[in-house]
Amino acid sequence: MRTIRVFTHQSLRIGEETTLDEIASRHLVTVLRLKPGDGITLFNGEGGEFQATLAHCKPKKTTAMVSSFEDINRESPLNIHLGIGLSRGDRMDWVIQKATEAGVTEITPLYTERTEVKLKGERVEKKLRHWQQISISACEQSYRTQIPPINSPTSIDSWCRDIKAEKKLVLHHRSQQTICELKNDSVNSVALLIGPEGGLTEQEIKQAEDAQFSALTLGPRVLRTETAPVIALGILQSLWGDYQ
Repeated sequence: MRTIRVFTHQSLRIGEETTLDEIASRHLVTVLRLKPGDGITLFNGEGGEFQATLAHCKPKKTTAMVSSFEDINRESPLNIHLGIGLSRGDRMDWVIQKATEAGVTEITPLYTERTEVKLKGERVEKKLRHWQQISISACEQSYRTQIPPINSPTSIDSWCRDIKAEKKLVLHHRSQQTICELKNDSVNSVALLIGPEGGLTEQEIKQAEDAQFSALTLGPRVLRTETAPVIALGILQSLWGDYQ
């Protein structure tokens, strides 16, 4: 039987009962049809994971008794902060899900010249909650123990100016340098900048380079904005992370 992993914001202690939120409760009881006595794995983003047994099962309020703790770490040693141009439809959802599975540390959606999505007021907060839940679900599925934060959207200029990382990379297909040419470097943190549909403008690439970003290509083919992060993250994890 597969392991059922559940994220909770609650503090977890062995021998104590914890109450799961409505989203997790509904999934466990209504979708998976679990019952009292069934086992689950809990994690709260503070490191490691806990084994627990369901005590009371209600669609809006489920409780679990914590029985043991395993101090396990499945996070990459490479810190990757992804700055990605906001995209339409479900493209952004796809990026967040797959980037989380690939081990990204942090994601910041960016407003660029070619960004067609404009978020204001309550729409921003609603989207952030939606994106964070996608990231949580991806962590549950991929056995991660920490949740990458999804930051509020900001301008590409501000992000490039303020971001701190040992290596700063901006992707665009007109560059001649490839990521693999960096394989002899030793790096612990990377800021990765990728544009929206239509890519970054020449001026935005120049802004990034002025902020000490190195322009790189992933190869001769032009990739979609939702495809490029997955491939780039895989290469970075192979060079400096935990893809061995």
